[in-house]
Amino acid sequence: MAENKPAKYSKPLPHLDEENRPWWEALQRHELYIQKCRDCGDVRYYPRAMCTNCLSPRTEWVKCSGRGKVYTFTATYQNNVPGFRESLPYIMAYVELDEGVKMLTNLVDCQPDQVRIDMPVEVVYEDVTPEVTLAKFRPAR
Repeated sequence: MAENKPAKYSKPLPHLDEENRPWWEALQRHELYIQKCRDCGDVRYYPRAMCTNCLSPRTEWVKCSGRGKVYTFTATYQNNVPGFRESLPYIMAYVELDEGVKMLTNLVDCQPDQVRIDMPVEVVYEDVTPEVTLAKFRPAR
């Protein structure tokens, strides 16, 4: 009997460390979190040990709605690097989350000519390895 195994993920994988591990663990649960400074209230993406606004090390994790809008984007039609050329064309975008931070990500489930600045989007999760789940965005439904 043939077994359907997912294709091996061939793109670079992130390095998980103490600063970013809670973020990656939340993605594994298909939840999206950002950090919020407990001293000044500034929110930030990507995870860091200190607040970039006031340098406080006091941080809390805040669950996001998973919704936002396209801030800017680019479509890639040529890339000969293994792992990427199989995904052509693909869309890289900064998505501005409803919580106010901008997140570099991929847009999926749409063609490049369908993407517009300020287009509403929602998070989707791609489980690429047992340890790593990626947050990507698609047009909001």
